[in-house]
Amino acid sequence: MTIGAPIPALSMKDLRAGYPGGGDIVRGITLDQAPETILAVIGPNGSGKSSFVKTLAGLLRTREGTIEVTGKKVSDLSPAKRVMSGLAYVPQEANVFRSLTIRENLKLATEFLRGRTGVGLAQEAQVMALFPELGQRPKTLAGNLSGGQRQMLAFACALLANPEVLLLDEPTAGLSPKFVGETMEAVVRVRESGVTVLLVEQNVAAATRIADEVMVLVAGMKRLMTRPSAISSADLADLFFGKAQ
Repeated sequence: MTIGAPIPALSMKDLRAGYPGGGDIVRGITLDQAPETILAVIGPNGSGKSSFVKTLAGLLRTREGTIEVTGKKVSDLSPAKRVMSGLAYVPQEANVFRSLTIRENLKLATEFLRGRTGVGLAQEAQVMALFPELGQRPKTLAGNLSGGQRQMLAFACALLANPEVLLLDEPTAGLSPKFVGETMEAVVRVRESGVTVLLVEQNVAAATRIADEVMVLVAGMKRLMTRPSAISSADLADLFFGKAQ
């Protein structure tokens, strides 16, 4: 980081992680993400994308390296304490309670956030302004929402914690093209509200349309970090299928 440069919203150095009894899945990743940007993490199936984002969220233990949020080390913290430090996470599946209403999901999201700066009525109003249709249907069961609407609810629940950084794991998985577009538009609105977004996504075309930077992950390692406009289909084919090592 150069003198006078802003503190990265999300930073990691030589990050390594894996599951008990196995080798490293996340293999030495180093990067700095600027504030209020969208970083898309793409790569072939089995490249370690979900393991990477789970490591950042604290669900997979860091073996080596460090993770920082706005300059504060969080790599030794529990998932709950990472939320309190400004790092929110939306998993790919089971990210809302389908048997509860929209209002109940939103209430539950802040139940254990007492003491987190910025959590409260003002933040809730800002979040509802981002997703107005949620506020119009507070008594609707989450299970009765469309896939895209459930993703909006999951985003809203995470944003009630007033995070600096929002981690998204495959938010468009299983969605129709219409809802893919709506979900990506919601990600852009989140970034425009001042939140930094790290987006793990299998839909390369959708992710690169909205991203400020793209990281290509192959076999748990960072193979490329660049702006979307600098990536060609041929480059991606080479990286995804192992021609570029």
